[in-house]
Amino acid sequence: MAYGFWRTLPRPFLALAPMHDVTDTVFRRIIARRGKPHVLFTEFISVDGLSHPASREKMVSRYLRFTEKERPLVAQIWGTDPRLFFQAARLLAARGFDGIDINMGCPERSAVRKGACAALVRTPRLAQDIIRAAQEGAGSVPVSAKIRLGYDQNVIAWWMETLLEVRPAAITVHGRTARQFSRVPADWDSIGRAAAVARGSGVLVVGNGDVQSVQEAEEKARQYGVDGVMIGRAALKNHWLFAGRMIEAVSAAEKLDAFVEHVLLFAEEYGGERGIWVLRKHVKTYTCGIPGAKELRERLMQAQSASEAVAVVRAWKKDVRGI
Repeated sequence: MAYGFWRTLPRPFLALAPMHDVTDTVFRRIIARRGKPHVLFTEFISVDGLSHPASREKMVSRYLRFTEKERPLVAQIWGTDPRLFFQAARLLAARGFDGIDINMGCPERSAVRKGACAALVRTPRLAQDIIRAAQEGAGSVPVSAKIRLGYDQNVIAWWMETLLEVRPAAITVHGRTARQFSRVPADWDSIGRAAAVARGSGVLVVGNGDVQSVQEAEEKARQYGVDGVMIGRAALKNHWLFAGRMIEAVSAAEKLDAFVEHVLLFAEEYGGERGIWVLRKHVKTYTCGIPGAKELRERLMQAQSASEAVAVVRAWKKDVRGI
């Protein structure tokens, strides 16, 4: 079994969760500049898309860009065909990713209808075959998996035992079932049970769900016996989280300067390839607590280009608004 960088991480370590249309190379670099977590993940990448020549070039351009400053970087892939996982893992290993993660946790309906992501708990032999295929394709690059507690019900002990048979380098456990989406609090007691099942196997366990700060992550790791903690939504709401800063402690000027930095880096990286709408989900983070935030958000949400968004911010800062 390949462990790669996973063996070099401190305990507990912190990871930035993979998030669709969020954790692109620009967002990862922005997070790393504020306070870098120990592990970064890409967005979700379809193995079916990577297998088709017509879509592969576009997907490589969008999802597989990265810089040395983002390492260790794990590419997360999803699908249902072990053969395509083998091909995708071989491609990702050749492109220099530090790890490959199998998405077995996303509850998004279109994915689970295909039997992918969180639905793989219903087909355990296929789940094992997918991990084995990815391991074979990845060679010396470690393969991990991200799971939920189950689909309709909590089956975490059995699910962990099933996956441990094929010995991924690490398993990230999100503390909800697929049916629960994010509607209920994360069940960290069940994450602790997953860690107990894996103890002594050599497979690392990462807990995920509702963690709001570095301090809380460290407390959860001690209490529930996980090797690391993955944080997603809280980092989307606070790009300074991994530096141990609360968003309320970041000044209005620093937030707006950071937004301009984010927009300009996005424009430099993608040009006209991706629309400015991708950045709209970050507007609330950069404007919270700013005088007249509602009006500023409305103007930024209407911006049709990076240059227009930057002009809005610069004009706002020049105005007498206590910034």
